[in-house]
Amino acid sequence: MDSPDNMAMTIETAALHDMPPSKLEITELDVYYGGTQALFDVDMRVAENSVSALIGPSGCGKSTFLRCLNRMNDIIESCLVDGNVLLDGEDIYAGELDVVQLRARVGMVFQKPNPFPKSIYDNVAYGPRIHGLAGSVGELDEIVESSLRRAGLFEEVSDRLNASGTSLSGGQQQRLCIARAIAISPEVILMDEPCSALDPIATAKVEELIDELKEDFTIAIVTHNMQQAARVSQYTAFFHLGKLVEFGETEQIFTNPEEKRTQDYITGRFG
Repeated sequence: MDSPDNMAMTIETAALHDMPPSKLEITELDVYYGGTQALFDVDMRVAENSVSALIGPSGCGKSTFLRCLNRMNDIIESCLVDGNVLLDGEDIYAGELDVVQLRARVGMVFQKPNPFPKSIYDNVAYGPRIHGLAGSVGELDEIVESSLRRAGLFEEVSDRLNASGTSLSGGQQQRLCIARAIAISPEVILMDEPCSALDPIATAKVEELIDELKEDFTIAIVTHNMQQAARVSQYTAFFHLGKLVEFGETEQIFTNPEEKRTQDYITGRFG
């Protein structure tokens, strides 16, 4: 007789049979902070040109998992990552991999808006400059305008591009950070609770933006907001106590989860 774990894996495979090609494939992922294990044997795929939501109670490992996808955990001295994270089939933890180039391919937007203490223009131009993506001032201007337009911000700031990025409202600052991330044309954008510090109107604008960006980017988002996960994502992963409990299409996870723990969490019985 199949164990519950094997049954869950069978159900997951069936539910995701029509999943688009994977941009990221994660297998047997364990993460340790010193002597404490934070993630246990996580297997998951992140579909190309889609939004995957990572949900679960505080401390469940979802942000730790997200930071594994562009090696942001490298900056934590006590952190040890074991397992496989493949980006287009390439192991991002391979010794010869250029981490700077990896983070150009896999960008990140953080929980709290963190514009540089520079002008709006220079916030967006910073990445293209250091990566040599613009051959002229005119090309750089085009990248900045295009990125701000794609972030839904250009019309609001076009007459004050030399103003400080920190002078913007919280919602505008977060969209500026998204513009900064997409200015270097990443393939994947990681978002760690990007709306948690924003008001409902600013949150709605960022959610609309996420929906538009998935046409060109693969997105993984950590959120505590169940309604937000249901609104913006096509796939949802539920983490609990460092383990991936269930992963599937968002509609199935929210309407017909296979695991009781998933049902209990999304209905507010714990978390």
